[in-house]
Amino acid sequence: MAQAAELRVAVIATDGFEEAELTEPVKALRDAGAKVDIIAPHSGSIQAFKHHDKSITVPVDRTLDSVNPEEYLAVVLPGGALNADEMRLNPKMQEFVRAMDKAGKPMAVICHAPWELVSAGLARGRTMTSWPSVQDDIRNAGGTWVDREVVVDGNLITSRKPDDLPAFNRELLQRLTKQHGSAAAGDWAAGDAAGGRVAASGRPENQQSEGAGKTPAPSI
Repeated sequence: MAQAAELRVAVIATDGFEEAELTEPVKALRDAGAKVDIIAPHSGSIQAFKHHDKSITVPVDRTLDSVNPEEYLAVVLPGGALNADEMRLNPKMQEFVRAMDKAGKPMAVICHAPWELVSAGLARGRTMTSWPSVQDDIRNAGGTWVDREVVVDGNLITSRKPDDLPAFNRELLQRLTKQHGSAAAGDWAAGDAAGGRVAASGRPENQQSEGAGKTPAPSI
């Protein structure tokens, strides 16, 4: 894999995404030295919401039909009910996240976006969290749902809501640091082992109370 690809992160969303769940991870990633592409089903820009109200628009860097998962180190799926409900039905999105998961690359998924994992067939056997209204869908798809600010299950990082973003970003950056080291050596499988694909309930970071343990962002 080309060196340039190892520093690249895909953020996939469409109109109706929750503003902070896209902008804050993107800022954390760029501050840590990653190249971030905003990817959407259409070109131009996508409309953010703050809860129920329209807010900013964000320029789209690439469209889903023009990207290859092999170009990216990780993927971030922001929430927002309108966004996630549309994206879960997009075949290109489903293909993209299945390829990322098969390669053991980090997938950071927040709020309503676990719907997209359910529709892609990636929830079975995984432990995750989400916005509370999504929990039945996760359980019905064969996953285990827990109520924590962040859950790490191997290459999968999930959180519930914007208040959880400090913990979500922390775990994303830590996972990327491990994965980038393995990718530089040409060994994605070792990156997955470094992340530890184990039950999230057994991981120490998932025993923290909400808002605890904030650490400086590592550089990638």
